[in-house]
Amino acid sequence: QVQLVESGGGLVQAGGSLRLSCAASGAIFSANAMGWYRQAPGKQRELVAAITTGGTTNYADSVKGRFTVSGNAKNTVYLQMNNLKPEDTAVYYCHADLISRSYWGRGTQVTVSS
Repeated sequence: QVQLVESGGGLVQAGGSLRLSCAASGAIFSANAMGWYRQAPGKQRELVAAITTGGTTNYADSVKGRFTVSGNAKNTVYLQMNNLKPEDTAVYYCHADLISRSYWGRGTQVTVSS
């Protein structure tokens, strides 16, 4: 059974940094792309950043210049978050796109205090 396991969330002050990690486990897993979404209370889930196995990256406008997505995009993905703002507070979800289907992690809470 495939699982996406996230780690690295937590509480940080505005201006601080966090690094999120996500790894696939449980079976042979080879995605075409992996990334991060987030969902704040009362808001829809939104794309934060994604990366393909070819190295192409995509970022939400709100995080450009502050967040960096990396990893092989086959079974691991990371999100380096710098200069965090209170509006970055949300549950962050790892996502993986395979040919046959997509997978979601359970989410990790990121809270940025002002």
